[in-house]
Amino acid sequence: MKLKSLVSLLALVVSSAALAEVAVKDPWVRATVPHQKATGAFMRLTASDDVRVVAARSPVAGVVEIHEMVMEGEVMKMRALPGLDLPAGKEVELKPGGWHVMLIDLKGQVKEGDTVPLTLEVEGKDGKRETIEIAAPVRPLKTSTGGHMPKH
Repeated sequence: MKLKSLVSLLALVVSSAALAEVAVKDPWVRATVPHQKATGAFMRLTASDDVRVVAARSPVAGVVEIHEMVMEGEVMKMRALPGLDLPAGKEVELKPGGWHVMLIDLKGQVKEGDTVPLTLEVEGKDGKRETIEIAAPVRPLKTSTGGHMPKH
């Protein structure tokens, strides 16, 4: 029985050591007005090893995507990404006007003072995946870190 327990413990240690630690700093979601169907989530991410954010989800939205804002000519456009690389040791900022998590088809108004649960799924170079649970406070429509989200 002791050998079986030791083998189980070793398997757990090996599997948990396979993926990088991902630190999440200052997560937040932009508040919405009634009937608004989309908003953004923002944060700073730092991984101990190279990983890629490959998916996101939240119970407050029907669709959750990783997005980026880019200039095409003189027009700012938003588009979904298949993933977002987190290089080892380098902070990647998800912010208004840049990379962000887009919450689409909101199930209700997201109000200042609420907390939005988010799950990020990251994948290591070996293809193994891990989820990161985040509780992101909701901030007012206008903040010192950016203006309104563009229409989607």
